[in-house]
Amino acid sequence: MQEAQPTAALSGQVAQLDRLDGQLIERMRHEALTAPAPWKVEYGEFQSGGWWTTSLMNASGEPADVRIADGTARPTALLEHMPATAGLLAELGLSYMWVRLARLEANAFLWEHRDYDELDQVERHRLHIPLHTNSSAFLVTGGTKVHMAGGRIWRLTPTYAHGVCNMLGPDRIHLIADVYADDAYDRLAGRADAPAAAERLPLATEAVLAERFDAARRLADLGYTTAAEGLLLRLFYSFALPTGTAYDLIADLHTCRGDAEASRRWTTAKSKLLALAS
Repeated sequence: MQEAQPTAALSGQVAQLDRLDGQLIERMRHEALTAPAPWKVEYGEFQSGGWWTTSLMNASGEPADVRIADGTARPTALLEHMPATAGLLAELGLSYMWVRLARLEANAFLWEHRDYDELDQVERHRLHIPLHTNSSAFLVTGGTKVHMAGGRIWRLTPTYAHGVCNMLGPDRIHLIADVYADDAYDRLAGRADAPAAAERLPLATEAVLAERFDAARRLADLGYTTAAEGLLLRLFYSFALPTGTAYDLIADLHTCRGDAEASRRWTTAKSKLLALAS
């Protein structure tokens, strides 16, 4: 089979930054769990369902405004209910584009994708602060599985293909801040470390891919098309694959079943989700 394409060093894709005080994280976690957040489903094409967001800072000041865009962020009404969180954001002194809470339920997935393609071409970075997590919730980037443990600020470079899952629960809740590059960010990023616990996923053999494809074909033939597509999409979380392999397999599945329209739809989805040049 084709081997996974070479990628940049893992630390260029995801890294640990500063440690945070445990009592502060606990206060922020309590705020995230109890604040009157208008959780909203957005970016439905990127996920299995079960991924919810609400905004703490954005250009509009509305917590239900969750589709990110460039602009100068200001606090939303929700942040008024979260003084410990607001205090940390102010202390960091970063140039915020958008700050959100993101909640991923058990057995939920954000499918393989890239971010920022639709935004202005200026330097920006994505920071994660895990507030409520579990060991079955992990990120996959560059064919490597990384659990973003609590107690640290993490940097994710979302222009690399990546995906997130929460296999068993409970809910995974992260504070996500998209920030513009400036001196404050450079000081924070200067203390970056490689992830302490990262697991390289195994390569999938031709036999494994053929077995999963046949299983998906059987599901689709029984009328469970969505389940068949999900089975193939979840390969990304078990194996190090060339970028977009799961989308190619789904398109091939529909081609084999004579559904050219569905095949074209998934080919288009691959281009959109992975920000591929048309």
